Amino acid sequence: MASPSVIAHRGYAGIAPENTVGAAVAAANRDETAMLEIDVQPAACGTPVVIHDERLDGSRDGRPLTDASGLVWETDLEVLQSARVLGTDETVPTLAELLDAVPETIGVNVELKNPGTTELRFAESLPSADRDERRGVWTPFVDRVVEVCDAFDGEILFSSFCEGALAAVRQRAPEYAAATLVWDDLEAGLEIARRYDCEAIHPPRNAIRGTGLATTSYDDLPDDEPAIDIVAEAHADGRTVNVWTVTNWHQFADVAEAGVDGIIAEYPGLEGVSSRR
Repeated sequence: MASPSVIAHRGYAGIAPENTVGAAVAAANRDETAMLEIDVQPAACGTPVVIHDERLDGSRDGRPLTDASGLVWETDLEVLQSARVLGTDETVPTLAELLDAVPETIGVNVELKNPGTTELRFAESLPSADRDERRGVWTPFVDRVVEVCDAFDGEILFSSFCEGALAAVRQRAPEYAAATLVWDDLEAGLEIARRYDCEAIHPPRNAIRGTGLATTSYDDLPDDEPAIDIVAEAHADGRTVNVWTVTNWHQFADVAEAGVDGIIAEYPGLEGVSSRR
């Protein structure tokens, strides 16, 4: 069985200030890294910036996410670009700055996190009557993101928990690969992937049936054995399965043995440890 590709979660957020240029460059320079995973949202001017939380004043293990405050999409670009991340000298970059800094030999999974609204239809398979409206909500931001990505010659994979984002990507830039991010509804995730003919599907680590992780709690997700074998279903459809987010070597080994194609990892080096167990 081939080893899964390693995807650096926010640039290996376990060892570096997440979603920053420094983290991305360091992750890209590691031999095992096949792809970076980053999150994008708009600044007040619409420029795509790389940050996960919708607010600048979030925290990580008690440490402020940045030294700024407020909603990302209501904040001037200049303020974002000077906001220090997790008490380091790294700041919130634009998507263009980050892509300019990494080699085009590395792939980049651009997660479309938010188009600039608190009204998200998160991890939901939309009824047909709502799809055009939600695509319209996302289209202006997706246009900006695609314009930036068009200047990058490396591999780009767009992903999102929001169906409207995937619909906008398929309409605006069908030449790019897309992936649906799955939360607690595996059936809905498969349905969305099929609706937009996504190349990949990204389930959480405890959604992989037959592993020890499948009955463990993770991020408030269900801890029952999954009713759907999402790896088998996705592979039968010809889709890649990239699982999120793995934090240690035995988690890596469990999902690798289940046959996933990619593992979104918080730390580097987990593949080497798991192979020696």
